[in-house]
Amino acid sequence: MAEEAPKKRTFRKYHYRGIELDKLLDMSNAQLIDLFPARARRRLSHRGLKRKQLAFIKRLRKNKRAAPPGERPHYVKTHLRNMIIMPEMIGSIVGVYNGKEFNGIEIKPDMIGCYLGEFAISYKPVRHGRPGIGATNSSRFIPLK
Repeated sequence: MAEEAPKKRTFRKYHYRGIELDKLLDMSNAQLIDLFPARARRRLSHRGLKRKQLAFIKRLRKNKRAAPPGERPHYVKTHLRNMIIMPEMIGSIVGVYNGKEFNGIEIKPDMIGCYLGEFAISYKPVRHGRPGIGATNSSRFIPLK
């Protein structure tokens, strides 16, 4: 039997609103803003990015440059849950504060246009189980031993 060369793994090309990822990275902010959903578009076009948000993006860039090729960059902690995910943030790791701790999130292309806070849940979901003591009238008469 002749040995076959191992097949190269092909990755799916990511498109955001019909535009490839590498073209998104080359776009100016004004062109990029036009692609975002209405809420993000209004926020970025009318008010722009503030000092904290610009400093956060600057730290992400610095950590990406400092990381050796093929390795993940060191993660950046932030309280900016209302930061809109931009294409240049892809591949970075962000610690988003949820009110108690920092949740580590790796930013993927699917997250463009969303807020960082959407990926760090700030409450503990309710687990509906059996009612506790005193929850109903019938539970009053259970002897506590």
